[in-house]
Amino acid sequence: MFVSYAPGYFVDIGDAHVFPMRKFPLVYERLVSDRVLTPEEIVAPVPARDEDILLAHTRDYWMRLAAGQLTAREIRRLGLPWSEGLVTRSRLATQGTLNAARHALADGVAGNLAGGTHHAFPDHGEGFCVLNDIAVATRVLQRDGDVGRVALIDCDVHQGNANAVIFAGESDVFTFSMHGKNNYPLRKPPGSLDIELPDGMTDAPYLEALREYVPRALRDFRPDLVFYLAGVDPYVHDRFGRLALSLEGLRRRDEFVLRACRRAGVPVTITLSGGYARDREDTVEAHCNTYRAAREVFG
Repeated sequence: MFVSYAPGYFVDIGDAHVFPMRKFPLVYERLVSDRVLTPEEIVAPVPARDEDILLAHTRDYWMRLAAGQLTAREIRRLGLPWSEGLVTRSRLATQGTLNAARHALADGVAGNLAGGTHHAFPDHGEGFCVLNDIAVATRVLQRDGDVGRVALIDCDVHQGNANAVIFAGESDVFTFSMHGKNNYPLRKPPGSLDIELPDGMTDAPYLEALREYVPRALRDFRPDLVFYLAGVDPYVHDRFGRLALSLEGLRRRDEFVLRACRRAGVPVTITLSGGYARDREDTVEAHCNTYRAAREVFG
C-alpha cells in the first residue's frame, strides 16, 4: 500500500494555533514505528506543477498565493498564516494526493498522509484549506484519460462546500458528503448527495446511515475511482465536531467505507482531512486507525 508523505507536510505555524500541524509527522512516525507501513511504502511527492494546479484554481488566486500577495481578509478567511513554507506544503500535499490516486488505480488502494482540503475554492482558500488537492487530482486524471467517473466519499464532519461548487453539474463526478447539519460552513451548497447529521450523533445511528447510503452511491454511480476523505473530526472530543463518535466508531466507519469500495471493485484513495481533538494524541490515533483499517480490509 503506497502512501504519500514528505517532511515538508509540516510547517511551523506555532503550537498555539488551533490547526494541529504537528499531527502530520506524528501520524507518519507512528504508522512506521507500529509497522502499519514500511519505509519502502512511503513515496515522497514533489511540488504540484502550476499547470495542474490551474486546472482547479484561478490564475489570479494561484499567482497571488504563490507570491504572498493575499489580502489580510483572504488570510483571515484561510485561517493559516501565509509563508513560503505553507505554499510549498500545499503543493506537496496536492501532488501527494495525485500520486496516491495513481497508485490506487494500479493497486486498489493508496493514501496521502495529508490532503482532503475540501474548503479550497477555485478563487480562494478557507477553513485551513489552501489548495484543493482532490479537485486538482481529479482534473489531472481526467485530462490524462486515467479515469472517467470519480466519486468523493466525504466523511469529514464539515460539508465539502468547495467540492460541491467545483463539481456542480458535472455528471462524471459524484460528491457525497456526510456532515454535521449545524456545523461549518453556514452556507452548504448542494452536492450530489448530502447527508446532514444532528448534533450529538453517536456510533450506532452514524454507522446505520453510512450503511444505507454508501453502497447505494457506489452501486448507482459506478465510479472508476473513489477519493475517501477520512476526517476524524466527528470524534466526541473534537473541538469543532459537535458529533459524538468514539475512536472505535471512527475505525468501524473506515472499515465499512473501505470494504464497500473493495466489494464494489473500485480503487480508493485515502486522505486525512480534519481532526481537532482536544488531546492531540486522539487525533493522531484516529488517523492511524484509518490506515490500520486499510491494512485489515486490503491486506
